[in-house]
Amino acid sequence: MTDESASLDPVELGAYFALIEVSSLLRHAVELQLKEAGGLSYVQFQLLATLGDSPAGSKRMTDLADGVVYSRSGLTHQAGLLEAAGLVTRAPSVDDERSVTVTITEAGRAVLATVFPGHIAVLKKLFLAPLGREDVEELARSLSLVRDHMRSTPPRSAAPRRRGSGRRAGGTS
Repeated sequence: MTDESASLDPVELGAYFALIEVSSLLRHAVELQLKEAGGLSYVQFQLLATLGDSPAGSKRMTDLADGVVYSRSGLTHQAGLLEAAGLVTRAPSVDDERSVTVTITEAGRAVLATVFPGHIAVLKKLFLAPLGREDVEELARSLSLVRDHMRSTPPRSAAPRRRGSGRRAGGTS
């Protein structure tokens, strides 16, 4: 590794720190709005919105975990909370009996309909307000390139599970 590859120039470092700060500030504001408007956590909103956006309103748990980049065990917990609230149902997958499919309910769609206006208002006020249309288009293009590059290596939640003695290396999932 050369010294050049081990460092970032000031513009690269500035872009990275700006992204981190913008992400933190936006997530904080969004989390407050979701909790106040619908009693949802950020992850629960992501799960409901992902299900609500899918043609059948359903996805396999593994696909959901990979899509929102969340651990399988964490997703199981969140899906359980959403199911207890009547916002989703879980059932064995018709395609693979080892998989579980999560489906958004009408109550889940109603919660999304309740939180979306405020969610959009937060995004417009905090994230989009200082940008012109061309800025938004360029940002979308740039972030899509980065996202696609990062998605070319699957997140840990998508990695095949190890088979063997039943014990996991390192003791964590």
